[in-house]
Amino acid sequence: MARHKEFDRQVVLEKAMETFWQYGYEGTSIQILLQAMGINRGSLYDTFGDKRSLFLEAIAHYETKVVQEAIAKLEDPDASKAAIVEYFQGVVDQLASDRARWGCFMTNVAVELCNHDTEAANRIRQSLQRVEQAFLHALKNAQTQGEIASDADIAALACFLTCMIQGLRVMVKVAPDRQVLNQIITSTLSVLDRTIGEKPGF
Repeated sequence: MARHKEFDRQVVLEKAMETFWQYGYEGTSIQILLQAMGINRGSLYDTFGDKRSLFLEAIAHYETKVVQEAIAKLEDPDASKAAIVEYFQGVVDQLASDRARWGCFMTNVAVELCNHDTEAANRIRQSLQRVEQAFLHALKNAQTQGEIASDADIAALACFLTCMIQGLRVMVKVAPDRQVLNQIITSTLSVLDRTIGEKPGF
């Protein structure tokens, strides 16, 4: 009779994700993974395959757990300008409290691997496209409600907002100052203030 695994797969996957997040793909050895996950080498390979397979699954886990939660309000049927402002505020809160400067897992992967790893690049591209589409959804509603100009190029705005979020996540690794971050997002969101409404303040 095969022996049942004595660990929760999702729990150890979470630990693997955090380990890759902290050290990067190249900086994470199998031994570091085993120590963090609390399992032996055989269990790792039997359950997840090799290091690369585990890494790709960790990316998918991050997408499901972190990205989905982060953009949920942007994807809400009634999301509009307020949801966009709230999203940026949430990002600043998260980045400013990131004392270890781990940054964003997806952004870290993009910087480390995407110029030479096609599969990783595709995963990150899909994730960023989902964020961009969430912004676009909220922008469409905002435009319909007269919160932004009727002639605004909301597709370009959605792309711009996505790029600014990623830029913030890179910059915070060297300048994790809340006041600086607030100034950046105030300037960023000022592009939405061409019509009714006060400028966002933080």
